[in-house]
Amino acid sequence: MIGPGEYDDACTAVRESTKAEGVILIVYGGEHGNGFSAQLPEYIIERMPDVLRQVADQIEKSSG
Repeated sequence: MIGPGEYDDACTAVRESTKAEGVILIVYGGEHGNGFSAQLPEYIIERMPDVLRQVADQIEKSSG
């Protein structure tokens, strides 16, 4: 998704409050339903599929 979405304001708040270079916010059962917002530099966007696979692997290992 390009441009602001339902959770863009929340994503901005997290990015600014943590002084992060980038944020991916995943919302489940939120006020505006399920969704996500991402604010990332271009070079990180290219790496996101690999990063998300690593996160998924960690979740599977910890819940198994």
